[in-house]
Amino acid sequence: MTIGQMKAIGPRLLAGRDPSPVEVLNPNSDFPVVLLCEHAGQCVPERLDGLGIGRDDLDAHIGWDIGAAAVTRHLAELLGAPALLQNYSRLVIDCNRPPEAPDSIPEASDGVTIPGNRGLDPADRQARIDEVFWPFHEAVDGLFDRTDRLAAFSVHSFTPVMDGIRRPWELSFLYRKDKSTSEALRALVRAQRPEMEIGMNQPYQIEDASDWFVPRHGEARGLAHSLIEIRNDLISHPDQQRAWAVLLAKVILEFLKDK
Repeated sequence: MTIGQMKAIGPRLLAGRDPSPVEVLNPNSDFPVVLLCEHAGQCVPERLDGLGIGRDDLDAHIGWDIGAAAVTRHLAELLGAPALLQNYSRLVIDCNRPPEAPDSIPEASDGVTIPGNRGLDPADRQARIDEVFWPFHEAVDGLFDRTDRLAAFSVHSFTPVMDGIRRPWELSFLYRKDKSTSEALRALVRAQRPEMEIGMNQPYQIEDASDWFVPRHGEARGLAHSLIEIRNDLISHPDQQRAWAVLLAKVILEFLKDK
């Protein structure tokens, strides 16, 4: 049975003026790396009436990964690589979490209550899964099915402070079984920027119950992979975003020389 056949029939979520959940850059590229950005967007379907929160909340780190989309766009341009960006806010549904995870559609995030996510009935929840989550991941599958790839990297950002605790890392690589790829990337970054504070599995760790990219796309395909986290105060402006993309493009090209 296919994913499409397993989908439940529920109320339609996306209307004519709502954007597609996925944007594909360089869709015909045979570059051996696929780039993902699951938390690229801030869109909310018109039917959800802004989830009952303000624009400031959607602009904050709870609404999206600040700067990650721009870095991904620059990376795709510099490398000529295929990239997929997810256009809806992570508060609509988090496309880097299993859809059954409790915080896949959070009722609160970093102390902010999300009224539009409270008390969802199963049909409303399923509509978000069917119309946002699966279309994005089916598009990812399509890029991998199109041609052989050597690696996949997912670009994210994290807030400098959480729960009053400062996060000192400028960059971090998240992994589980494929430790060697993240270690190689760290070494290549340090060759360029020896002073950089680099974390490994910081400020998060990968688990089946809370993550999708690493277990379902990287590990399941046996590809070299890493989830790349950049501290968001370092990529909040266009010049920073471009500079980080230039650094990561150099690192990825060096990494591919050994593949």
